[in-house]
Amino acid sequence: MPNVKELLESAKKEFDLTEPADQESLYALTSALLEQPELTDSLLQETARQPDAPLEFRLAVKLVISRRYALSMNEPINIGVVFAMWGEHNRLYAKNDNNPHGEDSLRTKLEQLNWVTEGTPIEWTLYAVDDGCPHDSGKIAQEIADTHLLGDKVKVLFLSDAIPASSGPLKELESVNDSRKAGAIILGCMQAISDDKDAVVYTDADNSVHLGQLGLLLKPYIEEDYRIILGNRKHPDAVLVKQEGRWGIGIKVLRHMQRMVGQAIFSRDILDTQAAFKLYECDLLEKIIAHPTVFDFSFDTDWILAAISMEESFAKVPFAFIDSFAESASITQGPMTTWETLLKGLVKAVRRHGVPHNEEMARLLDEEIKSSADLDLLIHHLPQELEHASAEALGDPALMSPESLQVWIQQRKKDARNQ
Repeated sequence: MPNVKELLESAKKEFDLTEPADQESLYALTSALLEQPELTDSLLQETARQPDAPLEFRLAVKLVISRRYALSMNEPINIGVVFAMWGEHNRLYAKNDNNPHGEDSLRTKLEQLNWVTEGTPIEWTLYAVDDGCPHDSGKIAQEIADTHLLGDKVKVLFLSDAIPASSGPLKELESVNDSRKAGAIILGCMQAISDDKDAVVYTDADNSVHLGQLGLLLKPYIEEDYRIILGNRKHPDAVLVKQEGRWGIGIKVLRHMQRMVGQAIFSRDILDTQAAFKLYECDLLEKIIAHPTVFDFSFDTDWILAAISMEESFAKVPFAFIDSFAESASITQGPMTTWETLLKGLVKAVRRHGVPHNEEMARLLDEEIKSSADLDLLIHHLPQELEHASAEALGDPALMSPESLQVWIQQRKKDARNQ
């Protein structure tokens, strides 16, 4: 049996979400680590913290800790795992010459959930929800499920079948075109609640989050009685592979504005609001989604703010995330379209839930950001006040006030008009 040093040295430094061989290699490494109980969680975590620890080893450590916890559980629990599908036709299929970014994502999710829960008291159902996909992602998912040994663990839902609704969380949606992910996630959660699940985990349609990490969410839920557990990619023990280079230097401006408006969230050290790896206890979740503020990509902050208004506490857990960039919705729709949605949705949610926020900053967004085109003018520029600001300092009005930001934004618009 190879020792931890040998396993560390032989681990891969890269991981390709589209390559089955990389998935198999990760499981092999994870199994080798699981077979050595003397390698405690703390020892493995300490080893993974080494600056030169290979990516595959760091991923495997997350899986080992998760699987060990799942195996230690005694009481039965029933989990729903929800994801939304829009334009996911390529990632649902396996990789081939004609589909270079294929991830075989539904089969992969089924196998990951089966791996982490096998021999444990965890029951689960995977809810794949078509958000009005023009490429028939739901139909593709159903065809894949019908031919898979674990296909009976999948429920494929279609938002178009659920609306218009005369009552309930989806009653404000007139058509699938009014939803941008959240409508599908809410429908999946509604079905999970109807199916008497204990808790819901939601994730993304791609393979960016290995669902073998389920045990990381379950531990604080079961042992510490948290009803909301938020995955956190900002923690030092998280594994994050993300192409931040897609943003310009002005991303600091956007985050500064976001943190001022969302101070109720960020002051609680919730720094990764958009992580697609969260667990909500179903009784609480039913209250949170009863009257959604938004049906778009900003639903994460809407739900968190709803919980804050109920004085609910949060657990935050580091996890592994590898960006599935090539087929990302932000590429299809444009990154500033996504950021416009996030900022505008946050303003709506803080007002709706009555939580403390920087009202001047919210007013600035109302007045100056009329569309994603206004953010396009900002993303490749940075005001002097924020040039040397640390990530932790962003959101402090003393760093750059809403008034100063407004002057800077108006100047950027003026400069653009004069070009």
